[in-house]
Amino acid sequence: MDVWHIRDFDASDLDQAVRVWDASAEDGAPLFLVAEVIEALLGGEPAVVAIGDGRVVGTCVARVTGERAWVLRIAIEPGWRRKGIGSALLGTLEERLLRLGVRRIAALLPGAGVGHEAFLHQGYELTPGVEYFEKREPLRPADLDVLGGLGGRLIAPQAWDDLAGMADTKALIERRVVMPLARTELAARHGVTPPKAIVLFGPPGTGKTSFAKAAAGRLGWPFVELFPSRLAAEGPHGRAAALREFFELIHDVEHLILFIDEVEEIAGRRAARPETEGLTNDLLKAIPAFRAREHRLLVCATNSVRDLDPALLRPGRFDYVLPIGPPDPVARAALWTRFVEAVTSEPIEVDALVRQTDLFTPADIEFAARKAAQSAFERAVSAGAPSPAVASDFRAAVTATRPTLTRALIRDFEEDIERFARD
Repeated sequence: MDVWHIRDFDASDLDQAVRVWDASAEDGAPLFLVAEVIEALLGGEPAVVAIGDGRVVGTCVARVTGERAWVLRIAIEPGWRRKGIGSALLGTLEERLLRLGVRRIAALLPGAGVGHEAFLHQGYELTPGVEYFEKREPLRPADLDVLGGLGGRLIAPQAWDDLAGMADTKALIERRVVMPLARTELAARHGVTPPKAIVLFGPPGTGKTSFAKAAAGRLGWPFVELFPSRLAAEGPHGRAAALREFFELIHDVEHLILFIDEVEEIAGRRAARPETEGLTNDLLKAIPAFRAREHRLLVCATNSVRDLDPALLRPGRFDYVLPIGPPDPVARAALWTRFVEAVTSEPIEVDALVRQTDLFTPADIEFAARKAAQSAFERAVSAGAPSPAVASDFRAAVTATRPTLTRALIRDFEEDIERFARD
């Protein structure tokens, strides 16, 4: 496997960078001259390189003018293409540009030139008829400091495409949540109000967090997670005060998906858990203020929607209450196909794995696939030669994996859909 990493450009990289540009010359004449690119590099403009086998194998150089930046050159050695390097170069360069106050990043490429797929994967919009790419960054420099302190991050746009299986759930979230937020003007013309807050519920391991992150990547908005367990507990009102402070910190961030997993720890039924009443009250007060701002979405997830305080689920606080259930056979087949192809080139009967994993969640399937890969790796180490994973590795891994789901959990989930789902 080819190993590479991304780092900032150093002046000592110039000769190798020129070599990479020469190797890419066959893909069409670049629209910025080498002299312009070198001038930008030596002038300290933002630039990153990909290092593979101890040498420069890819470069990405920009020039900043106020709030706009131009990508002057993206180049990758022919033998190192289609490995994700282009997207990684662009993603790293974007981080540097955001720190400089850039809000719009643009690029011009020769027809179907190097970097075409990378720009699309990173969420750039392509102007029809020319290879002109542009991306509006959702963050301001001031937002970066706030988000950095809270552990916020930008999720790669391809995270949405990487969601294997669960096609029906993915389509529902696409229609109800993502598209109204991504196309607000069209939604407004049709009288559709984009959602501001949703609840995802379902058994553990079914992918609630993955869907929230993928939606953030699809929208290009930063993803911030509030961990109930990390709220300070100093003094009788410590957790409530920490919750208020958190919402105050994110108040002015322009674009945001805020994710709260295990939200029942903050907003469980007050009658059953009087010790959390103050915390629940503060969350209920914070939601209207959060909803008042544009370009933001609150996503709360729970394994037990029936344990949430009824006041939280009233219409007006959450637009949708969406079930995220266990994968059906079609979804399990998609998940197994994805993980098998990532682990081995040997023929594996996916249908048999689907039948054997009726009570597996996506997380269980991923865990079993990793166990199969680990078995093959250990065998290869012992033999001193490559030994790809085979059917017996997957069978053994499935047998050794304890499924998260039970029939009782599935029955409870189906009852919760009847009682609480709102889509």
